[in-house]
Amino acid sequence: MLAEYMYRFSPEAQKAFEAYLKRRMHMPRFANARSVRNALDRARLRQANRLFAKGGRISKVDLMTIEAEDILASRVFAEDLPDEEQHSDTSQAAGMSDGPEARA
Repeated sequence: MLAEYMYRFSPEAQKAFEAYLKRRMHMPRFANARSVRNALDRARLRQANRLFAKGGRISKVDLMTIEAEDILASRVFAEDLPDEEQHSDTSQAAGMSDGPEARA
């Protein structure tokens, strides 16, 4: 879906998005493709805000790449999951820290 819009995930963002989906699927109102599309749209907005705040010259690769911080800023990572779900997600996403509070 990202490729259609000429975007790509960094390797860290790919892992973060996988962790995001695992968490999001256990939350209310998960709507499969619609929820994924919404999450990608929000990640693209966070990426644009991050690049704007950075200022200076921005490369084509920067414009095309969604980074882990663009995913991890989602509120999905701030919300608690039941213990067994949270344990499996955090063990797979070890080393990833939450970004600033933002809407997912």
